[in-house]
Order: sequence, then C-alpha cells, then structure tokens
Amino acid sequence: MSLKTRLLGLAAALMIIASVASWLAYRELSEDIIERWGQQVAEIQVRYDSARLLQSLEREIGLARQMADSSTLVNWATSPEDKALQRDAIREMESFRSNFRDNSYFVALRDSRRYYYNNADNEFADDQFRYILAPDKPEDAWFFQLIEEGRNFHLNVNPDTELGVTKLWIDVLMRDEEDRIVGMVGTGLDLDAFLQDIVDIDQEGITTLFVDYNGAIQLYRDRNYIDFASIIKPEGQKSTVDLLFDNPEDKQKVLGMLQLLKNRGGATGAVESSFVTVDGRKHLAGVAFLPAIGWFEITLLDLEALLPRSYLWPLVAVFLTSLLVTLILFHLIIRSRILKPLVSLESAVEKVRGGSFALPHLEKPDNEIGRLASHFETMTDTLEHSTRELERKVAQRTDELNRLARIDALTGLKNRRGLDEALDEEIQRAKRQNTGFGLIWLDIDHFKAVNDELGHQTGDDILCRVALWLKAGVRPYDHPGRWGGDEFVVVLSPCDEDTLCQIAARIRETIERDSIRTGTPVTVSVGGYLCQPGDNVDTILRQADQALYRVKQQGRNKVLITDASGQEINPA
Repeated sequence: MSLKTRLLGLAAALMIIASVASWLAYRELSEDIIERWGQQVAEIQVRYDSARLLQSLEREIGLARQMADSSTLVNWATSPEDKALQRDAIREMESFRSNFRDNSYFVALRDSRRYYYNNADNEFADDQFRYILAPDKPEDAWFFQLIEEGRNFHLNVNPDTELGVTKLWIDVLMRDEEDRIVGMVGTGLDLDAFLQDIVDIDQEGITTLFVDYNGAIQLYRDRNYIDFASIIKPEGQKSTVDLLFDNPEDKQKVLGMLQLLKNRGGATGAVESSFVTVDGRKHLAGVAFLPAIGWFEITLLDLEALLPRSYLWPLVAVFLTSLLVTLILFHLIIRSRILKPLVSLESAVEKVRGGSFALPHLEKPDNEIGRLASHFETMTDTLEHSTRELERKVAQRTDELNRLARIDALTGLKNRRGLDEALDEEIQRAKRQNTGFGLIWLDIDHFKAVNDELGHQTGDDILCRVALWLKAGVRPYDHPGRWGGDEFVVVLSPCDEDTLCQIAARIRETIERDSIRTGTPVTVSVGGYLCQPGDNVDTILRQADQALYRVKQQGRNKVLITDASGQEINPA
C-alpha cells in the first residue's frame, strides 16, 4: 500500500468517526428545516404555476372577447339569414383564427343554433358551418347551460364528439347593443399540448393541477381524473380534487383551503398551504385562487424528492468545523511537503527512463526530498549533455558517411550513386515543370593505352585532372560525376539545345587545350542528349550512350548531341 493511500485512509477514518457523531443532531434539525423551507417554496411555486397558466390564457381570452365584441359578428348573429352579413362575418372569423394560438375558433348562434368551426389546418375553409346545436343532446347542453346562466366568460375542458377533438375551451358570450345574448364565440387549446406545456412539466417532486370554482378537476397530468364537461354535471357526479387523497383528513384540509380562499373574495396573492399524504408520501399542498378565470391552482410538493435529507448533510459541518479544518491542514501539509514532491519526482524518473529530458517542475521542500530532487536534476542535466553530444557526433558521422557514399574517392566528383540520385531528381522536376534538361556522357580517348604505357599512377593523375577541367567547364549548379573507369557524366539543368552544345564543346576544348600544357595530351569523346519531360533513366542513358558510340565511330575527340528522335543537334 502506498504512502499516499495510507495517509488518505487515516484522514477518511477520522472524518467517518466525526460524521457518525454528528448524525443524531442532524436528524433532529433536518425535519424542521425541510418543513420551513417547503412552506416558502410552496408559495413561490403556486404563484409561478398560476402565472404560467394565466400568461398562456390571458391573450387567448382577450382575443376571444374582442371577437365577441366584433360588430360584424353581432350584426350577423342578429340576422343570421343575411348572406352578405354572413360573408363578412366569416372573413372576420378567419382573421381571428390566424391570431389564436391554436389557430382555431368556434361561433355558435343563439337564434339559429348553428355552430361554426375551423381549425389550424384550415380543414373547413368555405364550409365553417358544422352542425345544429340541439337542446336535447347531452353533448350540446354546455351551450344552453351557459346561455341560461348568462356567464360572459367560461373555461371548460370538453370533448366535441362531432368534431372529434378534446380541448380546453374558452367561451365568451356575444351580446347586442341591448345586452341581449345573441351567441357565443371562442377558441380551443389542444388539451394534450396544453397539459404538457403547463401541467405535466416533468419536474420531479412537483405536481400541478387546476380545479374550477366548485373543486372539479380541469387540468391534471392524469387525464382519467379530469372532469370533462363539468358545467352540465350535477354536484356529486363530478371528479373533484378530494379524489386524489385517501385520507379523509387530507380531503377536508384541501376543501377547507378552497373554501377559505373563496371567503377572502379572491384576494390577490393569497396562498394557503398544508401538509397532506399522497401515495403514502408526505406532500405540502399549496392553493391559490385565480379570479381572472375563476379557477384554483393547486401545487403538491414532494419534499423528500425536492430536498432529500442528504442535501442537508452540510449542516453536520457545524459540528465538525474544527476537526475538518485540522484534517484539511494536515492533508495539505503532507501533500505539499511529501506527497506532491514524491509524485513529481516519480514522474520525472519515468520521463528520463523513457528517453525524455524535459522534466516537469520538481517541488523542492526544505527537507530530504527537496535535496533529492535537486540532485536528480543535476544528474539529469549531465546525462542530457552527454546524450546530446553523443547524438551530435553520431549525426555528424552519419552525414559524412552519406556524403562519402555519393562521392568518387579518386576524383572528388559524384559517383554513380550520386549521379543516379541527381538524374532521378531532374527527371521528376522535368515532369512537374514540363521542361527539359541535358546529359553529357564522355570518356577519355585511348585511356587503356595510357595506362599500359605510362602506368596506372599516371592514369589516375589524368582522371583527377580531367575531373578538375570538367568542373571548370560546367556551371556551379550542374552535376558532374564519374560514371566509372574513364567515363564521366554531367547532368545540366536548366538546359536547352544551345546551352547543351556550348557546354559540351567547351568541355572537350578545355580538356584538350589544358592537357597539352601538362605534357600529357588528352582528348575526350563527348556524347550528349537533350532530355524531354517523361523520359525515364533507361531512355536517357541509352540515348547518351548511343551518341557517344557514334562519336567514337566518327574518329573520337568530337562532340555529338542528339534529341529524342535520335537526330543530331550539332555535327560531330
């Protein structure tokens, strides 16, 4: 087990002992803190949920009221058989449809009982009339009930069997100048989408529902509890909020809070809260009245889900502050003075072992570990210097060997390997740049006779002098070299016909003239080839060799240059 693990284990054991000692105090305090916090959160959440609902509905309600006040619709409702008024009214209705959130509307006329509707898909364009409302049909009872009660505004959740939709309906009565009810207008919001946006917010521990003035559930995440068409149901048959609670005491608490808020007359911002049990878990119920729509908003907070007791564990720190401070200081000192320097030193050793001398920063506390780190840095610097010097010498020797491998030992010119590389490089450049270059192939005339008569030492001297005259006759950037024996090759780049001819002639003349001064006259035969883009090595060497061969046939000590077709560029 490492030293770091042992020290951390000791610190952890001390913390566990301190935590167990504080657990009893924590349990006593946490319950009271959670309840106090929950009551404040409940009030905030109730107001927030209420504001979200009203924000979604107030605009739709305002548009519905504007639609009900439209003189065009009112005039048509009083004279429903007037076709001109009907056309104007339909245009007016369609203009409102584009402004409603759900892009749908309905208009129901009292006298004719005709029901008009169009949806977001404009499915009923030019055919907004859907059906006739009948007093004896239960599904149409809402219309006649609202007319009878004279409610100017009403919200209800109701499935329309004729249209095949279930929506949260906003109903607004339409009145003429004499305050007589002539019809009803409004819009509907898709129930599923509305529940998802406003009620089923998928926030763990928070349940939101809305009930009407009599406690009937209007909006709830479980549709099975929603009391559809509440207005036409008698009391006792409605799905009321008390159905959510198993405990009779909890039912009375919630109904009592509703009644208390009713008695206050819808005081703005009033919130009632109490603890109830839902599905065996303790919840805090917050209730607020929304006078703008005549509904109650109820929020159920699962305090255990919102604020688990584990969230309050930092309270234990009140009892452990002094001990924790001591443990933290102990840990920091051990880490800074022992663990951290050892870890950095270990990392440095790993780097050096892997061949890297870029050491990380080594901590050097004023103790034995710090002195050890200093000695290690000194040792690493010495080792790095020795390694770099050895690498430099090896690289220098390698470069020298590479150079010697491409240089002819006798003449100092490029050898055959060096010429091959230069030739290959020029072939590639010719392909890239689409330019030609020149190649000269020469050998010393009757060189074998020179060796036989004067000896090989004299022959070597002649080879060295020819190499010097060859370098003098070419340009600094050309590549002269010894191909082997008494044969020399020059790669000329850049080069054209005139340049190739001039340099080849100059080489021949220079060797002939300067050799006379040495007392041992020497002549050379020169063959040349003007290489073209796309020529390969074999083609180039064959062409130059053939040119040299033709020179020898014509009597030696001449120059013959050919092109790709084998034609002479200059007379030999």
